[in-house]
Amino acid sequence: MSNLTSLVANALYNSGCLKFGSFKIKSGALSPYYIDLACLLSSPEDLCAIVDAVAGEIREIMASENVHKLASIELKGALILPSIACRVNLPCVVVRKEEKAYGATGRIAGANVEKGEHIIFFDDVISEGLSKLEGIKPLEELGAYVKHIVVVVDREQGGKQHLEQLGYVIHTLANISRVVANLYESGAISKEQAYTVLEYVKAHNP
Repeated sequence: MSNLTSLVANALYNSGCLKFGSFKIKSGALSPYYIDLACLLSSPEDLCAIVDAVAGEIREIMASENVHKLASIELKGALILPSIACRVNLPCVVVRKEEKAYGATGRIAGANVEKGEHIIFFDDVISEGLSKLEGIKPLEELGAYVKHIVVVVDREQGGKQHLEQLGYVIHTLANISRVVANLYESGAISKEQAYTVLEYVKAHNP
């Protein structure tokens, strides 16, 4: 088990981001677990751990390619995007899910998006890839290039493979199977909790 997987697993568990039960996800399906990255805001140590890990991934991309800005779609990824942007010294953009009808209208908040810019898209998890495409589309419509997508956890439901087929490069800090296995091995979660999630992954992994 990699050190990065252990870091992500511990941060998600300690901060309460990883929840067990029955949750409806974006596709409408029910899941036996849910990752709520907003809970990192209650645990500065775990927030910093995830932010530093994501920043490290982004620096690796920046070492070989020009990157002008970071972006995320509201809400979960956008909550920690500014912290990541501070670490890598890049402007950031938040894509609203719906166009704002008053004040500064439109779907883009934060930095302006200029034609020809290269933007890394960040989000909390990837399931089927639907919210990533929703967030990226407004950026591409403004003439920006989005090649790299960085997420904290891959839920292993085909989204990574789908987006890769569309030409995007997906960077994940960890996948849910390894996160759950790590937590079970450390005694943080029960055998039943681990088994339920792993069986769910097996049933929903294309």
